[in-house]
Amino acid sequence: MPMKKSVPAENPEAYVASLSGWQRLYVQALRAAVREAVELQEVVKWGHLVYFSNGPALLIRAEKGRVLFGFWRGKRLRAIEPRLKPGGKYEMATLELTRDTPLEKQVVAKLAREAVTLNLSLGNPTTLLPKGAASAA
Repeated sequence: MPMKKSVPAENPEAYVASLSGWQRLYVQALRAAVREAVELQEVVKWGHLVYFSNGPALLIRAEKGRVLFGFWRGKRLRAIEPRLKPGGKYEMATLELTRDTPLEKQVVAKLAREAVTLNLSLGNPTTLLPKGAASAA
């Protein structure tokens, strides 16, 4: 059965307002911790919250039964949060949160700060090197 297509929220406040229950509480807490930790541009893109600093750095996405907290360079952040699961393009990794998933504000802040630091030092994560190009890391 195809998923019902919904109209994306006009802005981050509308996105949060469209949520309810534990998902709204988690998204509010994640959003507050991220915004307090580091300066980022916050937008609704691809139907969820995306945070930019020299390219996309992280996302918060409420889905049925879970909230995803994802990072474009998340594979590099697993020392901070080992529950980050790699997947998707770039160096994406996401943390799947359910009603009972513990997550400390300090960890959220550290992940957000490090995501921004990586984008500042390595550039926009969506600008991929041509195939065969050696990385200068």
